[in-house]
Amino acid sequence: MNENGVEMKTRPAERPLADRFEEFLGGRLLAWIGGVATMLGIVFLVGIALERGWIDEPLRILLGFLGSTALLLVGAWLYERRGQTEAALAVVGSALAGLYTTLLVGTQVYDLIPAAAGLAAAGLVGVVGVAIAIRWESRIVAAVGILGGLLAPALVGTGATWLSVAFIAIALTTAVGVLLWRKWDWLSLGAFAVSAPQLLSWVEANQDQHLAATLGVLAGFWALYLVASIGYELRARTPDRLPLASLFLLLVNVVVIGGAGYLTLQHAGHPSVAVAWLLGLAAGHILLGALAFREAINAEVGSLLVAVGLGLSALGLADALDGPVLAVSWAAAAAALAYMASRASREPGLFGSSAQRLMAGAGACLGLGLGHVLLFEAPPEAIFSGVENLDEALIGLGACAAAAFYARFVLRDVEPYFSRVCEATGAAALLYLGSVAIVDTLGVTASGETRQIGQALLSAFWALTGLGAVVYGLLRDIQRLRIGGLALLTLAIAKVYTYDLAALEQLPRVISFIALGLLLLVGAFAYQRLQVGAREEGGEVAAR
Repeated sequence: MNENGVEMKTRPAERPLADRFEEFLGGRLLAWIGGVATMLGIVFLVGIALERGWIDEPLRILLGFLGSTALLLVGAWLYERRGQTEAALAVVGSALAGLYTTLLVGTQVYDLIPAAAGLAAAGLVGVVGVAIAIRWESRIVAAVGILGGLLAPALVGTGATWLSVAFIAIALTTAVGVLLWRKWDWLSLGAFAVSAPQLLSWVEANQDQHLAATLGVLAGFWALYLVASIGYELRARTPDRLPLASLFLLLVNVVVIGGAGYLTLQHAGHPSVAVAWLLGLAAGHILLGALAFREAINAEVGSLLVAVGLGLSALGLADALDGPVLAVSWAAAAAALAYMASRASREPGLFGSSAQRLMAGAGACLGLGLGHVLLFEAPPEAIFSGVENLDEALIGLGACAAAAFYARFVLRDVEPYFSRVCEATGAAALLYLGSVAIVDTLGVTASGETRQIGQALLSAFWALTGLGAVVYGLLRDIQRLRIGGLALLTLAIAKVYTYDLAALEQLPRVISFIALGLLLLVGAFAYQRLQVGAREEGGEVAAR
């Protein structure tokens, strides 16, 4: 108690460094070193027995089963009855790995165990490992047993066979089962790091045979990796931030599985099916993300799934489509992401809030759409020589402008800065659309020759649009419109006094200068009148 009679909670005294080091060395490190030494000794003994012909193949498998099972029972008894020691955990983990390896050797190397029986036994070992890891809350048992089982095909060198990939699938399912129950993020990365290279090796070896079955295996592993990355959050409906490990696995899963299926189908001569594969994966992510939003399971998971799905669909559409249809598709994806961002959580999370990540995706899709239009349908030189197809240019630019303005509308209360960027992007797209239409319609003849009157009208269009923005900004007291209008007027002045003065003939040059001069005079008059009116109105308000 303190001097006022109030009971105070005391923090437990920190243990001396020497005590902690002694506990680590004597209670943990020695246990695992002993476990590894015991296993190596058994391996060396088996090696001598094989070399000298003491035991045949069936006896080897029988001894492997009996020894691993005995180790498992001894470790469980020690942990349950003699204290929860690291030595017991080491024994159990080694026993699980030994059972996995014995099953694989007996099934695949010696052909002593039927495939169905081997897979059933491997599933039983996996269930035992899951039960022990969950009951004891032991990450060590999970690591040694599950990851050891996943690594067993590579360790014994069974090759890229169907039985090997089935074995990996069973062990991976075991890992996913543990992840669904316990939030052990590192286990998801470990399971992926061990199993994915073996899966890719198997796909490469079997891509010329049983194409449909290969795609089915890839789809199954995609589902397992997806559950491993976000399964705990979906099951627990936790509002916590998604861990970095889960986010990384979610993204790498798309790259590995999507890329493997796409390249396999391309290699088999089915490019259209390869695109369908990407779009199918994209649809799966989007549907799951929509479900997470609708059922209020986890908004962050939902936003990530939708963003990944739309990003994957953008890649698929880029391969499948061409021309303005592709730009329209990307613009539609940007609008969809903007809508999702308007309804997503703004709570800080990993790499920003869910809304911010979705807005970043919307900006990326809008940038892809505009980039495609500027590269193909309406390149920058179009303001001098026109475009090959005006309808395609107008469709692409119009779709991007519409998506930008829609994003500005739905995000105006979510992120004002981003919404204003979208507003400026949409206005620039519309200005470029009008410029291209003027040059292509009035500045280029049917035979493809340029007409200088088009450049004079383009200068007038820029000046008139800038003047309109300035006047509207003054009337509505919107500074960003006034600044944008003045910037456009400056651009029009620079064009008239440089390009038009040097490149245009006499009559188009006269039209350009007169139009600019009149518009600037009108703008100056309107600016001064409106500014005087605003000052007088402000003075009257102050006098009152």
